Amino acid sequence: AYHCTDMLDDLMAVMDALGWESAHLFGLSMGGGLAQFAALHHPNRVRTLTLVNALPMGGWPIGAFRYLRFPGPFKGVFRRYGKSRQEQVRMLADIMRLTEGPHHQFDDDWLTKTAERCMDRRWPDPHARNRQLSAALGEKLALDAISTIRSPTLIFQGDADPLIKPTAARNLLARIPTSCLVTVPGMGHTFTPHHWPTLLRELTAHTATE
Repeated sequence: AYHCTDMLDDLMAVMDALGWESAHLFGLSMGGGLAQFAALHHPNRVRTLTLVNALPMGGWPIGAFRYLRFPGPFKGVFRRYGKSRQEQVRMLADIMRLTEGPHHQFDDDWLTKTAERCMDRRWPDPHARNRQLSAALGEKLALDAISTIRSPTLIFQGDADPLIKPTAARNLLARIPTSCLVTVPGMGHTFTPHHWPTLLRELTAHTATE
């Protein structure tokens, strides 16, 4: 009873509450998939799309696994953590390390503070992954659906992403006619402060052309 359309309804409700008729959508990972659905279901409300380390939507959902690297961050599922705040902060920090890959050197103080801020905003839900995976697998979309997206689309792909293969970004580029691709050297699955200047420069130019 939990679908991608439920998350899209939440997005539109937030925009309505803010009084925004339309917006520039920026989606990371699963958020990039949701941004594609938003552009398809609510095209008049999406000014531009920015997709970061995202999978192309459409076709049989199980086919998305061909874009994933194994074991990559999935080896983290075998780690066990306690329920205390300290243990949950350690879990979030470990997830960030895994998704950035073995070559990224974190500032430990920044990493800990970021994990603590995440904890302050929302305590981790142990069932979230299963709900989100079920929602994604339950969504039916034609293989060529995203080729009808007309919102200008910027695709970011980190060349050090340990989770998503670069073929995902190339597939997005080939299937969305209004898209362009920027490969970010050294960036993993998320975007740490080192990469912010590059992303902000490209994002500013992209949204200004709308």
